[in-house]
Amino acid sequence: MKTMMPALGRLCAPAVLAPALVCAATLAGAFVPVSPVYAETTAKIVMQAPLRVVDPILTNAYITRNHGYMVFDTLFGLDAAGNPQPEMVESWQESPDRLTVTLTLRQGLKFHDGSPVTGEDVVASLKRWGERDVLGLRLMAATRSLESPDAATIVFHLKQPFGMLIEALAKPASPVPFIMPKRIASVPVSQAITEVIGSGPYKFVAGDFQPGVKATYVKFADYVPRQEPASGFAGAKVAIADRIELVNIPDAQTAVNALRRGEIDFVEDVPPDLMPQLKDAKGVTLKSYGDSTNIFTLRMNWLQPPFDNVKVRRAVLAAVYQADYLDAQIGDDKMYRLCGAVLSCNSPYASEDGATQTKKPDLAHAKALLKESGYDGSKVVILHPTDLPVLSSLASVTAQALKTIGMNVEIQSMDWATLLSRYSKKDPVAQGGWSIFQTGFTSLDLMNPLTNPNLDGRGTAGYVGWTKSDEMEALRDQFAETSDADRRKEIAFAIQKLNYDQVFFIPLGTYSKMKGYNAAKLGRMTDAQIPLFW
Repeated sequence: MKTMMPALGRLCAPAVLAPALVCAATLAGAFVPVSPVYAETTAKIVMQAPLRVVDPILTNAYITRNHGYMVFDTLFGLDAAGNPQPEMVESWQESPDRLTVTLTLRQGLKFHDGSPVTGEDVVASLKRWGERDVLGLRLMAATRSLESPDAATIVFHLKQPFGMLIEALAKPASPVPFIMPKRIASVPVSQAITEVIGSGPYKFVAGDFQPGVKATYVKFADYVPRQEPASGFAGAKVAIADRIELVNIPDAQTAVNALRRGEIDFVEDVPPDLMPQLKDAKGVTLKSYGDSTNIFTLRMNWLQPPFDNVKVRRAVLAAVYQADYLDAQIGDDKMYRLCGAVLSCNSPYASEDGATQTKKPDLAHAKALLKESGYDGSKVVILHPTDLPVLSSLASVTAQALKTIGMNVEIQSMDWATLLSRYSKKDPVAQGGWSIFQTGFTSLDLMNPLTNPNLDGRGTAGYVGWTKSDEMEALRDQFAETSDADRRKEIAFAIQKLNYDQVFFIPLGTYSKMKGYNAAKLGRMTDAQIPLFW
């Protein structure tokens, strides 16, 4: 067996961001986590959306994912360089034929109810996650059996080698393979969990939870951090506050005012037009999550007219222009970038092939395409979230572009929670269905063809929008199976081309998202593309 240890020598694991095997050197000296400098601190935070669903497997919502990272832990995590590193795992082994992978858990791992973390908890958690996640589904399809022969061991017996196994377990995008107690993970994936108990650095205070209004987390005193320094989603997760109170302030200006006055300590998403108010605010830091880390996207419903017709989808692609969206939503061209890469500009597979929306549209051509499609004036319903400032301008830009080429468009406004419920409906527009919704992703979600939900070709079994393509699924299968770097690039470029030919989704441009926070309380936050409070 090939044994991989996270000891003081070299740690080897397949890289998520690079197509080849990457070995990351660990520090020569051990890192000893320290207790938080600011004892008995309470941090009040405002996130980009209200927290209503607390089951991080049930929904892809970012607010639920962010909640999940405080409460739950993962077997592996991506470091700042994008390489998988062990988190709950002490070591792992791969058999010479690559058909057996054995994981060994770190000692001393506990859940928030005091019970030890066991292999059976891990197996149940991964199976539940694997029923819902696109990469998890592929992993489970390649797995003959997943078992726990003893409390500290988990064994994958594979039908065929799965080169992205460790990458799958380190997946940072929603839904994340968080580990829960077996009794909770045994809840059917179609149902929401009723207990929120993990083994992460913070405990969820169930008695304080008011859906959409407030959630409270307290430092888990029995959490045992790793010895390596915190790096992205990996390393030591040392809680930086004793208590975190998540409060809902839907108005961005109100939230920024509260941060300036010291009434709250963190704003996840500071709109560009409000940034000048924080740049000179005493004790407040305004910081980017990273360059071009966020992407706006447009998704059409393939199940219902008119977007069951590929020619209509092509007309929409020809009519829209990224700069219109970015100017309306971001405003500052220093903070955004035109980019047609379906796997994000930060991906090693970035390509502009097929992307017309990065240039000013040829509206005459778009109208000709629409006419050729036989479009009959069917109503196009665009979903518009009213309580998410970061998405507030997108629907109107789309509506204007589509009206310009002669489409019958209606914007329907609702809060984000209602939109999440609404967009799961497969019904016709006249029965409460929808045609288009726009949203935003971090590049973490998009840069791998297997984890990018917009490239899901499974139809009604897949991501909302229900894109159906056996060709896309075959390409993604090939990507998962190969370990050859050049071959992966070829496949990624073929995926890019197919996306624009069939119009699975339209990237609407990329931008740098900014957070504002109390430097004294939260200055030691780990840098990552999402908020991590350790």
